[in-house]
Amino acid sequence: MNTDDREAMKLANQLCFPLYAAARHVTGLYTPWLKPLGLTYTQYIVLLVLWERDGISVTGIGEKLMLDNGTLSPLLKKMEQAGYVQRRRCRKDDRVVEITLTDAGRALQEKAGEVPGHVAGCIDLPPEKARALYALLYELLDNQKNHDNNRKEHSNENGL
Repeated sequence: MNTDDREAMKLANQLCFPLYAAARHVTGLYTPWLKPLGLTYTQYIVLLVLWERDGISVTGIGEKLMLDNGTLSPLLKKMEQAGYVQRRRCRKDDRVVEITLTDAGRALQEKAGEVPGHVAGCIDLPPEKARALYALLYELLDNQKNHDNNRKEHSNENGL
């Protein structure tokens, strides 16, 4: 291994590590506010999607949250058992499972209303830096999504 490779292999030179550590830290900030509601962070973000658009498909939730069906299915099953959502086959296409909020799921929106403000108060960044970080993270995600789509198209063209 040459000197450049050794330097590149240092933890301090990895973009992935501060992203990972910051993501863990920020999602952990939600725990004290979500735990009393009986929610995990992942359940909370599913509810955020449903509070914006009730009756969305499992695939639609997965696309918005960048989660696969294997992650969502057990999560949604637990949320259904807790009485927050209902899973139903779409009338037009029984291969599609739609998720709708129950009255209890809708009531959680009011109870969780202060969560974003509490968490924002725990993040020590000036508003302009927070907006810049938000924009950079979404740029990174969009670039990755475009890269993934291009790779899929290339694979399909080559019969892979």
